[in-house]
Amino acid sequence: MTHTDFIYIPGKREEKRIPSRVLEEIIHQQIRSGHRHLEIEAFGQHGIGGRLWDAGTDPVNIRIIGHSGQRTGSLGNANTCIEIMGPASDDLGWLNAGAQIVVHGHASNGVMNGAAQGRVFVGGSIGARGMTMTKHNPRFDPPELWVLGTAGDYFGEFMAGGIAVVCGHGSQPEEQVLGYRPLVGMVGGKVFVRGSAAGFSQKDAKQIPVTDDDWQWLETGISHFLKKTGRMDLLAALTVRPEWMLLTAKSPHEKADSPDRPDMQGFRQQVWDRELGPGGLIGDLQETVPGTIPVIATGDLRRYVPVWEQGKYISPCQAACPTGIPVQDRWAMVRADNVDEAIAMGLAHTPFPATVCGYLCPSPCMAACTRHQEGMPPVSVRNLGRAGEQVPPPEPAKKTGRKMAVIGAGPGGLSAAWHLTLNGHLVTVFDTGPVIGGKIASVIPGSRMPENTLKTELARIKALIPDIRLKQPIDADAFARIRDEYDFTVVAAGAKKPKSLPVPGIEQAVFANEFLSDAKTKKITPGKQVVIIGAGNVGCDVATEAHRLGARVITLIDVQQPAAFGKEREDAENCGAKFLWPVYTKEITEQGVILQNGDLLPADTVVVAIGDVPDLDFIQPHLAVDNGFVTVDRFNRTSDPKVFAIGDAVAPGLITDAIGAGKRTAQVIDQLISGKEVREISAMPVMDTSRVHLAYYDPKTRPDDLSSCGEVCASCGRCRDCGICVAVCPESAIFRNDMGNAGFEYRVDPERCIGCGFCKGACPCGIWDLIPNTPM
Repeated sequence: MTHTDFIYIPGKREEKRIPSRVLEEIIHQQIRSGHRHLEIEAFGQHGIGGRLWDAGTDPVNIRIIGHSGQRTGSLGNANTCIEIMGPASDDLGWLNAGAQIVVHGHASNGVMNGAAQGRVFVGGSIGARGMTMTKHNPRFDPPELWVLGTAGDYFGEFMAGGIAVVCGHGSQPEEQVLGYRPLVGMVGGKVFVRGSAAGFSQKDAKQIPVTDDDWQWLETGISHFLKKTGRMDLLAALTVRPEWMLLTAKSPHEKADSPDRPDMQGFRQQVWDRELGPGGLIGDLQETVPGTIPVIATGDLRRYVPVWEQGKYISPCQAACPTGIPVQDRWAMVRADNVDEAIAMGLAHTPFPATVCGYLCPSPCMAACTRHQEGMPPVSVRNLGRAGEQVPPPEPAKKTGRKMAVIGAGPGGLSAAWHLTLNGHLVTVFDTGPVIGGKIASVIPGSRMPENTLKTELARIKALIPDIRLKQPIDADAFARIRDEYDFTVVAAGAKKPKSLPVPGIEQAVFANEFLSDAKTKKITPGKQVVIIGAGNVGCDVATEAHRLGARVITLIDVQQPAAFGKEREDAENCGAKFLWPVYTKEITEQGVILQNGDLLPADTVVVAIGDVPDLDFIQPHLAVDNGFVTVDRFNRTSDPKVFAIGDAVAPGLITDAIGAGKRTAQVIDQLISGKEVREISAMPVMDTSRVHLAYYDPKTRPDDLSSCGEVCASCGRCRDCGICVAVCPESAIFRNDMGNAGFEYRVDPERCIGCGFCKGACPCGIWDLIPNTPM
């Protein structure tokens, strides 16, 4: 196989080491894409080449250059061949289930620890505890370990099956090639040794003659081993039969006849009662009646059973997002190196991934991030949003011929139009203003977002929705015509009328939206002193813009504790703005604002920022209105079955609230068109964060780019396919089931499972639960 036949996977990205979990998911993605020859440049990543179930029975060849980390080839499949071009770290072939691993150098501690199948060829020496706790299922070939040099201490400890061959090449005649205390607790398998192994456990193992059949197997195997490791020059030196010895486990009867082995009564007194009786290791805790051995309950006898609840819950971040973006699914794509797909996914949920998700949204998803419960910084979705600026729009579905009208080209209206268009409908957007974007384009300060970002996203919207009609006066008659001409109409007219104050001199004040709009075009000079009545986020935007235009003494007043929060308040405070509350305005004069207590707050400009209300004259008497807002049900349906209403026309809210309402409204309209029952799109419960275990993550890590964000995402409620549950199950009752294009699942063998709950306790993502057993 030539070098060019291999797909190269670097272990670094932008000079930064890729975490082990991320690299493993990249490997799995390449396998799922059909690649079967991978060359991986490792930088100490763990578990490379293990658990490659996605390949099915296809042979997979992994070549590792650089520095492989621990557990290379762990849980390796029978179809996997791994070649390490240098040395190997600890636990090589740990729990090997059939993989062939070749190491062109030394290997560290724990080689083939707990292996059941597979072959490992080491072209050097190995560290301590090699070939420990191996096993052999008679239905399969035994696990094999071939070592060119020597083995470290405690070799073959509790070995229960398999074959080890230690060639002793390069050792001195007096050197123990199996190290200190080998084969302690050995109960099965055999070990071929070339050199001295006099220190092996005489209680557990014995030397037997090398038969002709044994030698034929060994001689053939040595030739194969040397070819794999590129050392055929040693064939003659290593195939001298008298230099080899064979060690195997003593039978139970042989161990029973040992003079230093206690009889059953002595064993109970010296070991059992001392360790398990009162005062012993667990004697005060056990409930077992002395002299009895309890039944370990499996199957229907279990009190509890584990259940794999993949996808049963939505993550806290997704639940907190008004647009319902599956944040954890996007980070899973990033971990699998599908970064472009993760970025593009944003456009399936919002037409403003960069402008809103990247800059304007206060990010309730980040506020709900599970990492907060351990004091860790949340996973930042802003970088993922900002990366969506240049992504082209998705392809719309096949044309349905249905006509939709949207009144209002603000964020809510454009969201509804965006999703209706993607669903294949013909959409016309009407707006009274000269530009699309609503308050994002006309009011929100440019300091909150790059101007080019908004222009790019608005251009993308226009490219997808060509029929946008601006400067359209809409009165009751025009609304009635639109309502009759289109299959459905969405009212997203926003709240444009400012709330006023019943105080003398109010005519000398300017309202917030007017101030912010004029500020964007530099049509206003606020002077050095500005008083803002209303200390919400809009008032904070006024403060930052006033400071940019020259104001230096800026005061925000309110009758209650200011509602401002997040970046808007931070920016206002950074500009030196002061907040006063509770204070009440008595009068506005040329000198400033006079408070009820008689104090004067000097001001060159007074701005009123106490909120806006919608102008709904055009919908009356067609639709029901309550307290100045359109009346809707939980699906945003108005009193007219052909008309929906969203955004600030319904109730004040965040920009992302309006965007989410536009998306959900489009989904409801599709349900109505298809004749389906109108229902909530996502009715799944939210993941209980106490089920998620963050002990696997370094609390000092501060994710600062897409790769590190993907790495530290806990993937609440979505399995990361890490295999920890398989590794921790004491009865090997959990196994992974590959379902092809349908993905994978982890299942439990009820005849093995004892309902201990280790899987639930160890699962990082909270997928496993333990429920009472209710057999049929």
